[in-house]
Amino acid sequence: MLRVLIDMDEVIADTTGGMTRWYGKTFDGAIDFENMRKGGSLVKGFPEMHQPIVRQQLFEPGFFRNLPVMAGSRAVLEEMNRRYEIFVVSAATEFPNSLREKFDWMQEHFPFISWEQLVLCGSKKMMEGDYMIDDHSRHLKLFKGRSYLFTAPHNLNETEFERIRDWEHAASIFLK
Repeated sequence: MLRVLIDMDEVIADTTGGMTRWYGKTFDGAIDFENMRKGGSLVKGFPEMHQPIVRQQLFEPGFFRNLPVMAGSRAVLEEMNRRYEIFVVSAATEFPNSLREKFDWMQEHFPFISWEQLVLCGSKKMMEGDYMIDDHSRHLKLFKGRSYLFTAPHNLNETEFERIRDWEHAASIFLK
């Protein structure tokens, strides 16, 4: 069975959506998605004076637990899980609160993915598989299999990898 490694944040968990929702409730400031694209970072899309607070939000209890699910991901991933050996892989240890929160989030939103299929790590360089779907090229550069860059506001300038636009597009690749 072919193995597919799938990132969490900005692939199945809508981190940008969660952050922009939190920011809108907390501050009265414009979010600049063009700056996210230019800066290659979610944080760069927020006013400069708020960027340290936005970055800090990633360390706050509850942030990762309450992220929205990426549109279309649940149904496509459930079918992929029948056809492939799926592992959800997240470089999570940078944000210690995220470890338990990501586990609980997966159990709630993707109960068909077992705890044995969830890899919460610091670096993805040790991961092996046939395919990897990730929103950060730094993870894909280390991967030996076929790499797909999942489109997110911060990676729109990147051209090195084949893209997956959304989960409907992923289905057209993996569920033919």
